[in-house]
Amino acid sequence: MWHNRTSPGMFRFGSPRILWLCVLCAIFLGTPRAAAPAKTRFYYHPGDRTKTGIDILEEENFAPLRGKTIGLITNQTGVDSQGRRTIDVLAHAPDVKLVALFSPEHGIAGKADAAIANATDAATGLPIYSLYGETRRPTPEMLENLDALVFDIQDAGVRFYTFITTMAYCMEEAAKRHITFIVLDSPNPLGGEVIEGPMLDPDRASFVGYFPMPVRYGMTIGELARMFNAENHIGADLRVFPLRNWRRSETYDETGLAWIPPSPNLRTLDAAFLYPGIEILQAAGVSVGRGTDTPFEIFGAPWIHADALAAELNHRNVPGANFAAADFTPTDGLYQGQLCRGVRITVIDRPALHPMLMGLEIADALGKLYPGNFDSAKMIALVGSQSTVDALEHGTPPAQIVASWALALSKFRKLRNKYLLYH
Repeated sequence: MWHNRTSPGMFRFGSPRILWLCVLCAIFLGTPRAAAPAKTRFYYHPGDRTKTGIDILEEENFAPLRGKTIGLITNQTGVDSQGRRTIDVLAHAPDVKLVALFSPEHGIAGKADAAIANATDAATGLPIYSLYGETRRPTPEMLENLDALVFDIQDAGVRFYTFITTMAYCMEEAAKRHITFIVLDSPNPLGGEVIEGPMLDPDRASFVGYFPMPVRYGMTIGELARMFNAENHIGADLRVFPLRNWRRSETYDETGLAWIPPSPNLRTLDAAFLYPGIEILQAAGVSVGRGTDTPFEIFGAPWIHADALAAELNHRNVPGANFAAADFTPTDGLYQGQLCRGVRITVIDRPALHPMLMGLEIADALGKLYPGNFDSAKMIALVGSQSTVDALEHGTPPAQIVASWALALSKFRKLRNKYLLYH
C-alpha cells in the first residue's frame, strides 16, 4: 500500500515578495521539463485534433477485444470523434460481445444528482449496473463470465470527483478475478501540467479521495490508472489506449473536442476550472450555485452581504478572477428556495487562476466576515488535509498555506512522472 509522509509544517516569511515567490513555487515547482521517461510516449502533431482512446481502439479494429466478452463502464461522455456512443460502437464491433454496462455517479446519461438504480439501456437492451447506488463496486455477479472491463469516462481533473474512485474500485475488482482492465484515455480538461492543492492525508481515503495526491493532479485518466495500479498494488492486467495529438499544456478547449458536461452542474470549462476551489465551500455552509444556471460560477448564502464580500475579495487581488455582487435563489441543493446574496466569479485570466488559492481566499474572507455562519472545519472532507484546514482556522494567510504545500507537491510530481504517457 501507499505510504504517506506527514504534511510539512507551516512556514513563516519575513517578506511579502518572498511569500508570493513561494506560492508560485508551490504551484509550479517541478514543471515536467525533465520527467523520467515512461515506457511509451506520444507526441503531438501541430494542427491535428486530439483523438481519444475509443478512436484509437476503432483504428486498431478492436483487435484487443476480439473474441472477448466485455463490460463497459461509461456515461454520456463516452463518445468517439463522430459523436457515436462508445456503447453503440462496442455493441456493433466485430467479434466483440458486449454484455453489461456500468454507470458512475450521475448515471449513464449524466443527468441525475442522487443515488442511481440499475436500469436497461434502451438502444441496446443491455443491463446497466449502477455503481452509485446500492453498491459502489461491481459485484461478483455483475462481473460473471467477463473477460475484460473497458472504462470510457471523461473526468474533471480533480481529486474529489468520484469518477476516478469508481475506476479504481473497478480495477480492484477486476484484478481479483483476473479480468483485463482497459482504459480508453481522455484529456485532463484542466491541462496536464499544473498540480495544486494539499495532499490527501493518509487516514482520509474515501470515495472522494481514493489516493494520496493533490486536488489538481495534472494527469489523464489513463495515467492515473497506471499510478493507482502500481502504487496501490492493485495488480490489474491493465492496458491504456492513449490519446493522440494531445500536449500536456492543452486544456480541453484546445483539443478540438466538443465539451460534454461530465455531470449536471459542471456545464462549462470555466466552471470546471473554478470547481476545485468553490466546491470545498459547500460543506461549510455556502451554496455553490447548484440549482442555478451557472453552478460553481456563483456562490452565496442568506446571511452574506454581497457588496461587502465582493469588495473584500476584489481587494485581495485574487489572480485570474473578478468578483461581483449577485443575488440568486437556488432551485436545488443548499438553501433551496431561499434568497441567497453572494458573488459571481468571472475568470479573467485562466492561466493565472489557481482555484485552490482562490478557494482559500474566499474561505478566509467568509470566516472573518461571518464567523458565526461559516464553519471552515467542515471543509475537511474535500480539502482532505487537516493541517490546511487548521491553518485556515488559525488565520494563516492563504498564500502562506499554499506555500506550505511545496515540498509535498514536489515529491508527488516525482512520483507522478513515472506514470506519464505524454511528452
